[in-house]
Amino acid sequence: MPNYQAKLKFKREIADGTMAFHFEKPEGLTFEAGQFAGCTLINPAETDAKGNTRTFSFASAPYENDLILATRIGGTAFKRMLKAMEPGMEIKLNAPHGSFTLHKGISAPAVFLTGGIGVTPVRSIVLQAIHDKLPQRILVFYSNRKPEDTAFLEDLMVSRDEAPDYTFVGTMTDMETSGREWQGETGFINKAMLLKYIADLTLPVYYLVGPPAMVAAMHKMLVEAGVGDGNIRMEEFSGY
Repeated sequence: MPNYQAKLKFKREIADGTMAFHFEKPEGLTFEAGQFAGCTLINPAETDAKGNTRTFSFASAPYENDLILATRIGGTAFKRMLKAMEPGMEIKLNAPHGSFTLHKGISAPAVFLTGGIGVTPVRSIVLQAIHDKLPQRILVFYSNRKPEDTAFLEDLMVSRDEAPDYTFVGTMTDMETSGREWQGETGFINKAMLLKYIADLTLPVYYLVGPPAMVAAMHKMLVEAGVGDGNIRMEEFSGY
């Protein structure tokens, strides 16, 4: 895959403990919504045993001007150095990679089951589909502890007037600790929640993306509901 360098424009907090990094899009870089890049820090002041390269899904849709990467900010050397980047600094990108992209046939709905920072490729896919006015039913089930923890929540809460074939279902599992109001679903994503919005669970193509334990639980739930493995696509997001 080609290598590029991308210059940081600005960074911002998009949820508690989660930051988005907006880079200038390198000339010649093209990608499909849902793909990812190998990202390498250039001469960081600190490193660790895992080295200076990690993989990030593009949170930005291909039509957007900025190249957006997002991550939970943790205690690793890589994340400390990423958080410390200032505008004008650059990273290396090896991209694009991955096949976690929207299926081509529009007869089968696309259903995304995601949680936490696993939402990054979902944002890319959904915003691109809405931009392209795809005549395909898309549903996003997005689980977090509380609204304060929920990255890109406003971006995904697109109105039915703007995107009549798109449905967003946010759900919070720990509203007791939240200081904000929430009018959406509560509790973990389960079969009963899916059936509120999907008449026949065996028809859609499902995209499972998030922490490994969540992906495994969603896969088990779908298989027990009669969904064939050919209709299930998975991508795990591990911490680093």
